[in-house]
Amino acid sequence: MTTLGKAVADARARFSAAGFADAAIEARILIGGLLELSSTEVFVGDDREIDAASVAKIEDAVARRLKREPVHRILGKREFHGLDLLLSKETLEPRPDTEVLVDSILDEARQFAGDRSIRILDIGTGTGAIILALLDGLPSATGIGSDISADALKTAAENARRLGLDQRFQAVESHWFDKIDGCFDIIVSNPPYIRSDVIPDLDPEVRNFDPMAALDGGADGLTAYREIADRAGEFLAADGCVALEIGFDQKHAVTELFEAEGFNLLLARKDYGENDRVLIFAKSVVDVAKQKKKLGIPKEAG
Repeated sequence: MTTLGKAVADARARFSAAGFADAAIEARILIGGLLELSSTEVFVGDDREIDAASVAKIEDAVARRLKREPVHRILGKREFHGLDLLLSKETLEPRPDTEVLVDSILDEARQFAGDRSIRILDIGTGTGAIILALLDGLPSATGIGSDISADALKTAAENARRLGLDQRFQAVESHWFDKIDGCFDIIVSNPPYIRSDVIPDLDPEVRNFDPMAALDGGADGLTAYREIADRAGEFLAADGCVALEIGFDQKHAVTELFEAEGFNLLLARKDYGENDRVLIFAKSVVDVAKQKKKLGIPKEAG
């Protein structure tokens, strides 16, 4: 037998020795997750006794983290926008900056949703993080999460079931728009946008554990945006919008791609690190000034 406090202190020391910047936080999150304890229970539970089976589980998890496997990969789940989401091998681990994309869409959609049934398409859904957060925030909405990975779609469907959103969510295996039917009020995507030549320089936690299909955006990082810009108009309602997460240096390039396909930029928003992160477009046939007013977007936004 040992105590929770000793286990956390030992993990923290080993993580710190390995050069992990957030050693204390990671130790608490990892061990709390393994033992199904809240952050408060971990923080105040130094004297809690841990049995031999739990000690072995912690030792295995710490060893995996020291090999640079991310904490939430080890736990098999991560919180996103207040939702507890399962992870799997072929799903990208959702990041806090993607919550900015969700919040940007919710801010706008709530301006006109009311009791109207909104249809959402999430391209490259992965865990389902984006669309499930949107469905959670928009009770009248329904949506499709598409992906090329059967593993990812299985995970997204299970997340929808666990969250009680499965009646409003459909998983569709599709390469971009190939197997998509219908018209949508919101098309959203956090596509792969990292340049191929940058991949080898990514942190091991990303390079070795996130699925490459969710990272590699091609030679210039823009392959996915070209695909979406080329066909989104076919599936977008007249007053609908396309909302995208982008790389920190891609605002102008992505905007040019969409403008060339007949879209206008409605909104641009930065992430928590003050990097460009979200772009929202509408069809150019829409009066952009009226659309911004309708959605409550300030004239100077974007």
